Amino acid sequence: MRADDTESRPMNSSEQNPPEPELPQTAAPEPHGQPVEETRLELQAQEMVAQEFSPSPGWALTDDIRVPWGWLDLLYFVAVALAAAFLVSMFLAGVFAAFHVSTEQIWNSPNEKDFFAVLNQIFLSFALLGYLAVHLRTRYRLPFWRTIGWRPLETLTIPRGLAYCGFIAAGVVLSFTIQAASNALATNAKLPIETFFQDRRTAILLMLSSILLAPVVEETIFRGYLYPVIARRFGMAASVIATGTLFGALHAAQLWGGWGQIALLIFVGIVFTYARAVSRTVVASYLLHVSYNSVLSILFVITSHGLRTLPAGS
Repeated sequence: MRADDTESRPMNSSEQNPPEPELPQTAAPEPHGQPVEETRLELQAQEMVAQEFSPSPGWALTDDIRVPWGWLDLLYFVAVALAAAFLVSMFLAGVFAAFHVSTEQIWNSPNEKDFFAVLNQIFLSFALLGYLAVHLRTRYRLPFWRTIGWRPLETLTIPRGLAYCGFIAAGVVLSFTIQAASNALATNAKLPIETFFQDRRTAILLMLSSILLAPVVEETIFRGYLYPVIARRFGMAASVIATGTLFGALHAAQLWGGWGQIALLIFVGIVFTYARAVSRTVVASYLLHVSYNSVLSILFVITSHGLRTLPAGS
């Protein structure tokens, strides 16, 4: 064939557009801030929930309530809590005995009894938090804090810092409002919680735990562990009321005799749970809770003139 024949022949479409070279396959990127393995386990847990549990009519499951535990796990938790309460009390009684404070002395001294009760609650809180962490990691192999509801606030167009400050401010307003309502519903009965503020050592320990520990533990248990199970079955409205009521009822012993104060505390529990429900994160209810308790503690420090004038016992 002559060269001029080759040059005169038109090129076909395959010769004009040669196939593009194949690009090497790359692995899909990991989700931001979350390892692939943890993401896979979370998706498996959500699939298990969708298959095993059916939500109430008209209530779609959202990610924050797609948790792998259920009613039986809550029953186990109650049993563990009762057993832990007994064991922690026995442990602390032994510690007090090592410092030459007998069980009889504890029960016969109001100050020692209250101090023992606050310490007992602190140790029990750590025990229950530890149980939940071990339970989720060993049985479901899931990250503890995120799975139990501690997720970042989804603020959309609002700056995250402003959203956090908004919840803190709301907790402050709620605290002042409840205090005003409590004063309006004042009772002549002596409330059990008042005795905790008759001893400086007990009062300081109680205030510190109410700010640093109680909001974390109580929000994790009530709004993180309990709420999703109830919401998954009965819907948001019923679960907000049920969880908030249970929260207030379990604190009723501290306010026994002040029925208006107990009702107000139930209302506070409902507000905390509602914040968690609409924000889909325990962080929201925690910010309300910690600011609410902080205001109560600050007000007591102010009214007691820096803990120098404590209320007298009966």
